Amino acid sequence: MGDVADGRLVQQWHELMALHATVFGELECRLQDRHGIGVSEFEALERLATCDTKCRSADLLDAVHLSQSATSRLVARLEKEGLVDRAMCEQDRRGVFVMLTDAGRRRYEEAKPTHRAVLRDTLGQARIPKAG
Repeated sequence: MGDVADGRLVQQWHELMALHATVFGELECRLQDRHGIGVSEFEALERLATCDTKCRSADLLDAVHLSQSATSRLVARLEKEGLVDRAMCEQDRRGVFVMLTDAGRRRYEEAKPTHRAVLRDTLGQARIPKAG
């Protein structure tokens, strides 16, 4: 039983990786071609768009699934493009808040339909592996 169950788990894992690669690749191409941003940039903008006013830089880690240093570089790129602003936390000088600019909100709103269309196109017809 162990070999059969293990085989199913490994097959599910491979299917999940293939699905991720398909969706991620399509998102990356369409977002870049149409809006000049990649998946990580979009995910960061989306997280910021759903925050009340500002998010801690550390809160973006969950949204973008990058290391802390890679997330810092991502925020720096977004800031350079005028899509976000950064500010020091008054209570904890080590903390940094990130806020969406008007240009960042516009870019997010423009890119959101593209993002959702790719998800519908790729995940809507995908066979998503199920455990068990």
